[in-house]
Amino acid sequence: MKQLEEYIRSIPDFPEEGIIFRDVTSVLQDANGLHMAIDQMQEKIADLDFDVIVGPESRGFIFGVPIAYNLNKPFVPVRKKGKLPCETIEKEYALEYGNAVIEMHKDSIQPGQKVLIVDDLIATGGTIEAITQMVESLGGQVSGIVFLMELSGLEGRKRLEGYRVESVIVYEGK
Repeated sequence: MKQLEEYIRSIPDFPEEGIIFRDVTSVLQDANGLHMAIDQMQEKIADLDFDVIVGPESRGFIFGVPIAYNLNKPFVPVRKKGKLPCETIEKEYALEYGNAVIEMHKDSIQPGQKVLIVDDLIATGGTIEAITQMVESLGGQVSGIVFLMELSGLEGRKRLEGYRVESVIVYEGK
């Protein structure tokens, strides 16, 4: 049986020279790879107490929804600005080139709820840092954060100090 790392395609010099792009689509395209990814992410948080799962579009949806389904938990989507139909809260955060704004429904997290954040990849940590701030502004408590992959050279964990952060696969470098 293949190891999960074998399902991830590494593409050198994309999007620029010197970068190795870790392509998650090769995991999604293989039933065994997808199954293994979901199972291993769930194993990382098996001892965690939480009420709701939050995930950013789009790959946070891909991994967060099956975990929510398996554990009989609700799922809260975090979307780009302007994509949610009800009253929202928003957070602006820095990207490598410019800024982005994400939103979640104002009624999606109740005060005191324990939240697990799920995404495919942690790089610089900016998106997830913004999500933790939104969750906490609604009165939620971040119980943990789980990723399929981590690019440790970009030091995203530093932005998430004080939170339990789990990654199934850790790549050195960027």
